Amino acid sequence: EVADCPWAPGKRLLRIGLKARQLHPQQMPPSNLVFLIDVSGSMFSADKLPLLKRGLATLVEHLNPHDRVAVVVYAGAAGLVLDSTQAERRGAILEAIERLEAGGSTNGGEGIALAYHVARQNFVKGGVNRVILATDGDFNVGVSNDGALIDLIERMRETGVALSVLGFGSDNLNDSGLEKLADHGNGNYAYIDSLSEARRVLVEQAGGTLVTVAQDVKIQLEFDPDRVRSYRLVGYSNRVLENADFEDDRKDAGEMGSGQTVTALYEFEPVAGPGRVARMKIRYKQPGGFESHLIDGVLTDYGLTLDEASADFRFASAVAEFGLVLRGEGGDLDRVVSATADGQGQDRREFHEIVQRYKAWRSHT
Repeated sequence: EVADCPWAPGKRLLRIGLKARQLHPQQMPPSNLVFLIDVSGSMFSADKLPLLKRGLATLVEHLNPHDRVAVVVYAGAAGLVLDSTQAERRGAILEAIERLEAGGSTNGGEGIALAYHVARQNFVKGGVNRVILATDGDFNVGVSNDGALIDLIERMRETGVALSVLGFGSDNLNDSGLEKLADHGNGNYAYIDSLSEARRVLVEQAGGTLVTVAQDVKIQLEFDPDRVRSYRLVGYSNRVLENADFEDDRKDAGEMGSGQTVTALYEFEPVAGPGRVARMKIRYKQPGGFESHLIDGVLTDYGLTLDEASADFRFASAVAEFGLVLRGEGGDLDRVVSATADGQGQDRREFHEIVQRYKAWRSHT
């Protein structure tokens, strides 16, 4: 979908949306999950370990009886709180989660190694084999070599054990570092700041969080130089690939979970009016596959104004503009507030509230 770019008069905004295949509950493969939980002193506050425990308890209640769960903790040392246990023994799993208490310094490296060991011992062929790291990202003790940690995560990725990361708290959150770990582990990263968000990530969107349906997903756009003078990708600065990497099936890229959606925005300067502006190519692999599949198509600008664009387009453009504001790269905060005021759905209303709180905070600084 293409329409006027709200923050750049005379330019156009192209929105590309991808949606992964949605698995029905009866299609969900068996899961071998290892919760790797940070119980260091920094996790003591209510928005960290206590919230995490409630969120994990909710997830456990919705697992299939033959799924398996283990709990590993790390602080001054790593420990196995609960060996791999079938989810039908929910009482034992919930009891192990409830016993967790925060205290001590952080030794994330030892914890990850132990969690992977447990996951490998209970590997389910054809199933979901995943370590779920939950932390505020305060790796202040025990990881002296980030390269060795990444190497471990990548080696385990090749054996079929993925890593997903849940970030908690805001006072010391190493957001980019946690996302980097998930990227190298063929997993996903989510930030959880409320019980409703925990439920959304761990229950309502469990398929997208836990079950990968497309690996190494890559998008490449070839703009028509006769119709487009210049263009840029908005955001995703840490996800840009070299052109040659698109054809290289050895190059790691992003994963998409069951039912997950991804949005990409391109701002471009048109040379002419409505018409075909670009060719889009998408490459992806089946889970566990080595050869990518190609989807391609032509993208057309039909000359829509911003008001004529869909509600999804207008919301996505407002989120992108808010990102520009936060990075000091332009954008109009009042326009973002106005554009998101009539958002439908809880997530969009929450985003509008965040923008309003940011505006109020900025007016007092």
